[in-house]
Amino acid sequence: MVDTTDQWIRDRTGIGERRVAADDQSTVDLAEQAARQAMQAAGITASDIDLIIVATTTPDRVFPSTACLLQQRLDIHGCAAFDLQAVCTGFIYGLATANQFIRGGAYKTVLVVGAETTSRIVDWTDRGTCVLFGDGAGAVILAASDSAGILSSHLHADGSYENLLTVPFGVSHGYEKLLKREAYIQMQGNEVFKVAVNTLNRIVDETLSHNQMEKSDIDWLIPHQANIRIIAATARKLQLSMDKVVVTVDRHGNTSAASVPLALDTAVRDGRIQPGQTLLLEAFGGGFTWGSVLLKW
Repeated sequence: MVDTTDQWIRDRTGIGERRVAADDQSTVDLAEQAARQAMQAAGITASDIDLIIVATTTPDRVFPSTACLLQQRLDIHGCAAFDLQAVCTGFIYGLATANQFIRGGAYKTVLVVGAETTSRIVDWTDRGTCVLFGDGAGAVILAASDSAGILSSHLHADGSYENLLTVPFGVSHGYEKLLKREAYIQMQGNEVFKVAVNTLNRIVDETLSHNQMEKSDIDWLIPHQANIRIIAATARKLQLSMDKVVVTVDRHGNTSAASVPLALDTAVRDGRIQPGQTLLLEAFGGGFTWGSVLLKW
């Protein structure tokens, strides 16, 4: 459909394959699978969960929230549930939000999900974006504990960049474009790349300085999986070998808010991440939004 090649895509982005949701699948379908796998891994039941946060840019409906739809699927009744929209940084924002609720004593066990069906807002005739995005979901359980878990979180946004990466239509602006299925991702790739590298470099410095840590204290970097060149640039900033960077962009493409939890889940399940290790999670997305979470596994 577009003038490109597999080799060009691999060389410029690092993407080798992606997943696209079936026509009869929606974001909550993917979120449910991820949530159930996280609950099983954590050894908890649905009755233990007292807050559900779903980070997504591609909700099933205008309302109710995807979090409420997921709550119904899990047969949970009465606990708080809401969606959070920070695009590719959504899962980082979700972790930080859950952490504050737990530290404040409001909740004890929180389900945080990043789930996307981004393929639904891709213009498959736009070479600059159609080679990048895929669908997926990842989830974690956060619970109150006396031992160290999340050490710090750092969240930022700058709306002055809104035109560089955007879907320019929505419910209260350009709704007719939505009805005609003409509301697609638009991106100025070179400009986004430059800002992403610079802001992620700053968030690395901010996170390490806040925790009085050195670069050598980081065991694993788990970045947003947007582009292998951006990931490599952040690794260089940390003076971290790519062997200590979790990379799944080659298999998943850019899954927006799902990319960090997908990468985390992959590295936990294959045994790379071990108890006691220090993990730096970071992401950058439309808005622009960016942020990090430093945690002890």
